[in-house]
Amino acid sequence: MSAAAGRRPRVMITTGTEARERPLRRTDVSSGRNYADALAQVGLLPSYLPSLDPELAGAFLDDADGVVLSGGGDVDPARCGQVPHPDLGEVDHQRDAFELALYRSARERGLPVLGICRGVQLVVVAEGGDLHQHLPALPGMHQHEQAGRDGDPLHGVHLAAGSVLRAHADAERIAVNSFHHQGVDRLPDALAQVGRSDDGLVEAVEAASGAFLLAMQWHPEMAFRRHASARAPFAAIAAAQGA
Repeated sequence: MSAAAGRRPRVMITTGTEARERPLRRTDVSSGRNYADALAQVGLLPSYLPSLDPELAGAFLDDADGVVLSGGGDVDPARCGQVPHPDLGEVDHQRDAFELALYRSARERGLPVLGICRGVQLVVVAEGGDLHQHLPALPGMHQHEQAGRDGDPLHGVHLAAGSVLRAHADAERIAVNSFHHQGVDRLPDALAQVGRSDDGLVEAVEAASGAFLLAMQWHPEMAFRRHASARAPFAAIAAAQGA
């Protein structure tokens, strides 16, 4: 789907929630502004979505041209039939339910979807795949939860020939940052692996068919100002909307 001529395509960004005590006791909608900065730079108009009742997910998309599934806490392993690993992080059940409904509604409508970090994990679960709950427990894994917090690259990712991501990155291999301990395990048939790290972990997926869908394990929104390859995912979703 493309936006009407003369206006910026509107992209909805998912968010987490945070409880706080001061100056008032309340629950805040939480996400990084850098998602919006990266999307605005490629000609899109970003808006942030709170995680509300899943029944509202479709209505949020009535005036939307695309969706970004942002980073955040762990996806509940029960969503793919797993028992919790001892090192499972914080889980937000309401966010899981809302984002799964949002993703499915976006796919039904043919809207472009971009998933970032938690976003790729949510896409895999939504399509019937499985997750690694704690990568450090697996043999041979590189560090995937880097100590440096500025978003600069940590390790390399090989990009699949013929993929949308490789076309926009214009490279066979790129360097990416890494801030996760969950990861993709079994990939469902609806998704194609288009990025893999040197230790064999799936780092990026695209839809095997249908509307634009790209999801990656790293955080390009943290590095797009300093590293050209980090702009590729945002250029890709903009192109999918005719921006």
